[in-house]
Amino acid sequence: MISSLREKISSFAKLAELIFFPSFCELCSSLLEFPEERIICRSCWEKMISLPSSYCLCCGRFFGASVEPHLCQECVQKRPSFTSHRSFGRYTGKLKDAILLYKYRRFQVLGRDFARLMHRTLRREESIWWEVSVIIPVPLHKKRKKERGFNQAQCIAEELARLKRIELDEGVLVKVKNVLPQTLLEIGEREKNVSGAFRVVGEEKIKGKIVLLVDDVYTTGSTVKECSLVLREAGAKEVRVLTLAQA
Repeated sequence: MISSLREKISSFAKLAELIFFPSFCELCSSLLEFPEERIICRSCWEKMISLPSSYCLCCGRFFGASVEPHLCQECVQKRPSFTSHRSFGRYTGKLKDAILLYKYRRFQVLGRDFARLMHRTLRREESIWWEVSVIIPVPLHKKRKKERGFNQAQCIAEELARLKRIELDEGVLVKVKNVLPQTLLEIGEREKNVSGAFRVVGEEKIKGKIVLLVDDVYTTGSTVKECSLVLREAGAKEVRVLTLAQA
């Protein structure tokens, strides 16, 4: 009875909202008609395809062929500073459009929705979550954060920490150099660009712990590799990486 009443109230509230404050999907311009819809419609969310089943067991790169997950040749030759990396999906289609909307149109609330999307797909992946003590977002330089208004990785990390009931620490890893955005650089320049850009504040917070590092997009991996190296050098037992998408 109570549940039915709540549903009716919710429906009436949505009807009133549609009449007086009509809103439309920022991706496809269709009317947002369901109670839970905000900014992006249900149909567009459903078109955000989750991760392929085949990927590198270390760096997480998706393979084009339908084969069992295995180590890629690059990781066989040289392991990165992190233990493993997984992404929700490819940086393409509706997922890419939504991420660009999130980062550059300041729809901060989408961070929570992205985290829930990742959680629904990856919550049973023990290789990601097993014995993780702390979740840390890739930080923005304070100047860049002021310009954007929020740290997109932090918003995702906050919701993941809440969903998994894992401690969040957004202050232990800081960006001390305001380097050029990685998207403006050629692939070969990205590693050098972020070298020395990050520092750990309060090593005791991560010493001997398994850390889950969270970011939005993985392209070459230069940023998360540098962050993982700094965390390992500061005493972290292990660093795993989780991203929303990979380009």
